[in-house]
Amino acid sequence: MGTPGGGGGRRVGRPRVAQRPDSGLRPREELLAAAAELFTTRGYAATTTRAVAERAGMRQASMYHYVSGKEELLAALLESTVTPSLTYARRLLADDARPPGERLWQLCRQDVELLCGGPHNLGGLYLLPEVRAERFAGFHAVRGELKDAYRQLIAATAVGGALAEGELDLRTDLVFGLIEGVILVRRSDPGRPVRAFAEATADAALRIAGI
Repeated sequence: MGTPGGGGGRRVGRPRVAQRPDSGLRPREELLAAAAELFTTRGYAATTTRAVAERAGMRQASMYHYVSGKEELLAALLESTVTPSLTYARRLLADDARPPGERLWQLCRQDVELLCGGPHNLGGLYLLPEVRAERFAGFHAVRGELKDAYRQLIAATAVGGALAEGELDLRTDLVFGLIEGVILVRRSDPGRPVRAFAEATADAALRIAGI
């Protein structure tokens, strides 16, 4: 039964602080989008859960219905920067029809586009001291598997197959370091065309690998 003047009933649910245009996102996705914006503009330490909730258009108490707090938001954002690349890397590893050097180039390009293609420089969050905590073990595990995919593709090339174990590890570290290092270039020049930047970085990565 409707409330007086309610026009047919009151909406059941957690009230919002302010109405915003419908973004089409679910509440958890709205929180992640708000956290991405605030963590990369204000800084992680300076951003409160209240600020994230308000930016997402909900009350702070309601936020805990969807996430446990800032650390969960940060962990999810970090994993979003590596999980798609790992999925792509697995497909490339299984694709024996193409030369490994070509597949490595494609992985480098895709990885850079992921890191630099979003509205916020989420890769910059890698530099936070908080990321070293055990809470972010899931991110480090996925990142480690992605790095191993780079290693396997380098090792599958004619040059990589002739490398000693230590040299292969070094070249993998250098290639992977170059790819993740784009976050610093992106920070200093956010207007750089992402596709051209990604292709140039992939070219450089193959030269470092000796291909």
